[in-house]
Amino acid sequence: MDDARIVEQGPHAELIALESGAPIAICRVIDRSEAMLRLSPKPQHLLVIVWFAAIACTPSGETDTDPQATSQTRSNMPIQYPKTATVEHVDYYHNVAVPDPYRWLEEDVRESERVADWVAAENTVTQAYLATIAEREGIETRLRELWDYERFGVPWKKGGRYFYTYNDGLANQNQVYMLDALDDPPQLVLDPNTWSEDGTIALAGFAADPTGRYAAYLIQDGGSDWRTAKVRDLANGEDLADELRWLKFTSVNWRPDGSGFYYSRYPEPADGAAFQALNVNHAVYFHAIGTPQTEDALIFTDPDHPKRSYGSEVTDDGRFLVITSWISTDDRYEVRYRDLTDEGGALTTLVEGFEYRYSLIDNVGTQLYFLTDRDAPKARIVVIDVGADTPEWREIVPEADDVLESVSHVGGKLIAQYLEDAKTAVRIFTLSGELAGTIPLPGIGSAVGFGGIGDEPETFYQYSSFNAPPTIYRYDVASNETDVFRAAQVSFDPSEYVVSQKFYQSKDGTRVPIFLAHKKGVRRDTSNHTLLTGYGGFAISVTPYYSTTYLAWMEMGGILAVPNLRGGGEYGKAWHKAGTKLQKQNVFDDFIAAAEFLIEERYTRPDKLAITGGSNGGLLVGAVLNQRPELFGAAIPAVGVMDMLRFHRFTAGRFWTDDYGSSEDPDEFQALYAYSPYHNIDPAKDYPAVLVTTADTDDRVVPGHSFKYIAALQAVQNDEPTLIRIETRAGHGLGTPTEKIIEDYADRWAFLVRSLDVD
Repeated sequence: MDDARIVEQGPHAELIALESGAPIAICRVIDRSEAMLRLSPKPQHLLVIVWFAAIACTPSGETDTDPQATSQTRSNMPIQYPKTATVEHVDYYHNVAVPDPYRWLEEDVRESERVADWVAAENTVTQAYLATIAEREGIETRLRELWDYERFGVPWKKGGRYFYTYNDGLANQNQVYMLDALDDPPQLVLDPNTWSEDGTIALAGFAADPTGRYAAYLIQDGGSDWRTAKVRDLANGEDLADELRWLKFTSVNWRPDGSGFYYSRYPEPADGAAFQALNVNHAVYFHAIGTPQTEDALIFTDPDHPKRSYGSEVTDDGRFLVITSWISTDDRYEVRYRDLTDEGGALTTLVEGFEYRYSLIDNVGTQLYFLTDRDAPKARIVVIDVGADTPEWREIVPEADDVLESVSHVGGKLIAQYLEDAKTAVRIFTLSGELAGTIPLPGIGSAVGFGGIGDEPETFYQYSSFNAPPTIYRYDVASNETDVFRAAQVSFDPSEYVVSQKFYQSKDGTRVPIFLAHKKGVRRDTSNHTLLTGYGGFAISVTPYYSTTYLAWMEMGGILAVPNLRGGGEYGKAWHKAGTKLQKQNVFDDFIAAAEFLIEERYTRPDKLAITGGSNGGLLVGAVLNQRPELFGAAIPAVGVMDMLRFHRFTAGRFWTDDYGSSEDPDEFQALYAYSPYHNIDPAKDYPAVLVTTADTDDRVVPGHSFKYIAALQAVQNDEPTLIRIETRAGHGLGTPTEKIIEDYADRWAFLVRSLDVD
């Protein structure tokens, strides 16, 4: 399948950018096995040089019972935190009283003046502190130099043309170009950098129609998950009048004649509820080109189950529409299809019950190929002939020892991407399931791409690793030849860095892999400043990929450590389930054991060890910090899920209960309450330096999580800086402008330089 190389994401997940180089956003797309994500970066934040008087944000009728003491950092710099008001609010969960003294910080910063004042006061204190770190300017300069290289996205073909994304280096957003042939001069299709002065309006999806006449594209504003769809005439570069609103968690899938496309949306939210209210009543529509959205045809929804959501796909030959229904972040789907050659044909249920993963690969005639984990926890390939009198499932490629992540149909072959101990391996099969070869990769790294069309022989993919900038390859299935299409030219020498994989034992004896990346010649003498980062959730696999921001850390002499925690997908369904719900503590134990491994093996010591993670990884950092603060010298939890008792009440949070559980269940409540970062801050413990990061327009993990957490932590912190960096007009990561990313990571690395006493 290859109808949209830049596609839209579901709420399944989270964090790690594969192309732009900043660990910002991973997006799993439930209806495309080989979907690519694109992340662009940056706008200016204000560095405040003077100390600013703290603002007391005291809501009407509430008491200021939370005075903040002046603290002293190791640099003898006093920090006067904003005085954050508390409220007398108590919730009862299964007869357990749970105070929530900072409940008012859940209010939407766009709607609440008191929260906006608090945000401004916290940002002022944070930026004033960061401005005193002399190394910050040099870090930002070097980050900008490293970012300043041409970046090409993996090309894809549609309507007889090639399309790819491009960034000349420091542009805030990636552009889209097209080629009539690979050796033709490129033609600019879209330039999102012209959409806003600060670069915060981004391209979030792009799909050319099969005739090559039009392209539909999705616009993201300020980092929000909401999308607006428009249509561009590829011949003259002008937009049609078509404009669709309130799209979310959707791809765009054209009919074969280019007359219109399928998409998913929610009803228009009530005034003031767009960025915090739960998302319900998802539906699939068809939009005919040249008509208003009000006339779009409803294709499928289920009013009796308003919490279900839907994705659509059209097979490459245009024959079948496939609708996948999902209820959570867990890969459990129902599947329906319609034969589009039958004008009056109804949707037929193919898979029901929300028990297993079924991801469409493609069709060959009336045979539909799927990747599934039914009777195969590490996944297999199956096929069903829906044109048969009695359709039956048949196995094509059985489950292997390694996890099968995705499959594409190109040149009459099945290109399958596996994970071998969290590293990419690519195998090629015939349509009948025989192994036809492999695509060798340069080393310990990750490959993405491999999209294409079933009857055309070429595909493109990108390889990268912690020490290897992205290289894009063209692979010819028929000749089995691979050629370099584009190679990134970054101003550093990859040969000076090494990537290795080690294994360690977790608390219960589980063997856990960990990647280490650093300059050659690093000595194991405990003196190395080390950054330990992890995720451990939603069956998301963390593999070695190139990151400009991580490279800057390694250039400064730092070690990068990335363990593959339970809760991820690196070893299949059992590995994932071992880090969910009542077993979530396994994830934290794995991460703590990684820190202990680094210390015991003399790579570093606690005062030189920092931890970071985003979204579910932010939860990881918050929980581990409460449990073992003495292990770390600093922590940066980003856009984290910090209130584990209320996360399911906001926007897409309800989708996460398959991984986390819910406070509405008595047993799950006890587990959640035991590790929830907001609820387990201990005034008797000495916490290391903490820099929380979030964004005011994050409607994936609403910023109230981070606001409440940092307010509670500032109330008990004694010696080390306890700060929050709140980005403006940015969301959960996808679409963040380049300039904002550079400034963000200059702040993060400068904070670690100060906190870890980096020379």
